[in-house]
Amino acid sequence: MNKAQLKEAVCQAIDARFDDIEKLAMDIFAEPELGFKETKTSAKIKAAFDTLGLDYSDGWGITGVKARVKGKNSKKTVALLGELDAIVCRDHPNCDPVTGAAHCCGHNVQIGNLLAVAMAFKDADVMKHLDGDVVFFAVPAEEYVEIDYRNSLREKGQLRYLGGKAEIIAQGGFDDIDMAMQMHVDPTDNPNGEFHVGASCNGFIGKLIEYRGKAAHAAGAPDKGVNALNAAMMGVMGVNAIRETFRDDDCVRFHPIINAGGDLVNVIPDRVKMESYVRAARLDALTRYNQAINRALKAGGDAIGATCEIKDLPGYLPLRPDENFRDVLRANAQAVFGKENVVEGVHSAGSTDMGDVSHLMPVVHPWVGCVKGVLHGASYHFDNKEAGLKKTAKVLAMTIIDLLADDAQEAQRICDNFKPVLTKETYCKYMDSISEAK
Repeated sequence: MNKAQLKEAVCQAIDARFDDIEKLAMDIFAEPELGFKETKTSAKIKAAFDTLGLDYSDGWGITGVKARVKGKNSKKTVALLGELDAIVCRDHPNCDPVTGAAHCCGHNVQIGNLLAVAMAFKDADVMKHLDGDVVFFAVPAEEYVEIDYRNSLREKGQLRYLGGKAEIIAQGGFDDIDMAMQMHVDPTDNPNGEFHVGASCNGFIGKLIEYRGKAAHAAGAPDKGVNALNAAMMGVMGVNAIRETFRDDDCVRFHPIINAGGDLVNVIPDRVKMESYVRAARLDALTRYNQAINRALKAGGDAIGATCEIKDLPGYLPLRPDENFRDVLRANAQAVFGKENVVEGVHSAGSTDMGDVSHLMPVVHPWVGCVKGVLHGASYHFDNKEAGLKKTAKVLAMTIIDLLADDAQEAQRICDNFKPVLTKETYCKYMDSISEAK
């Protein structure tokens, strides 16, 4: 079979399997779990792989599952990734009533696409015509949340890094992969759906911030206390005071939350805990602004005689999509969505740990307009399943065929022209240096 015939076969298989694909995606939507806790979701992936007869390994980043299917030759390996975790959005109508977790991040759609391509490749029996392998990799903890909890796992030696792909890189889960791809959802009003070929994203450094003061009676003896909550507010205002120095093209973001702001209303708060990110578009900018923000935060404690302890934690690197890889993706997206519904995308102030992978190997990361409302918000609604689960799966499957057919020449060309920024070893050295810096 030639490439056109292979593409036609997998597209027909996706059409035939659409009810199964939708059911799996919505089953995952119905039971959202937070990062490194996705045991139910991981079990669903394993069950789907078992049904397809795929061999897999698990335990990647605690809950990750990795299946490899071999071609007639194994000249290159392409990984298709999907993320297991949800976020917290307690106002979403489909949130978990206990944890508040909700899939208003669209990761269940990613998993739906991963399984759709796996089903189609199996049903159409296309691997015997390809000269490379495909890895279907369900990965944990893309949403960098519950930083205090994850750091506690790190301090116990259960994690090295706080994001799923970063942890898997350190474990060696990407050592046998040459290039990787995944998608995210995006809101749109276009009834046909939209395919954003994918642009760059911010990276970030994670932060745990603790102000320590002195407790005293809040009304009877406030002069005997040191108000850590006031110190925290001063620190945040200090960051606000330097925001005018943040260059627009550096796309800096700082968005703290307070995890603990005092214990009793009639006691001067002596301990305040916060967490945040410092985000920026490039690694050099990230380091520079992080230092400035730390200085402002510590000044809040100095202002009133409190102390401020900051733990900088390895976060995510900026996303660098590979241009040659994007060309292949774009051509297939135009064939499926129509040229008028395919756009390039612009730099995002958000972040994804796919950025870490993009420093090691060629990566594409498209955004698919198939939802309504606000990402990570209570209004999020997955309304266009045709675009999100059928059209997108076809684009991803066809792209893999282009890469691995005909002696895997296209995959080889992309890899030959890719210049990695980091190796696994230098990546881990950089990530470790963030928490070691003083």
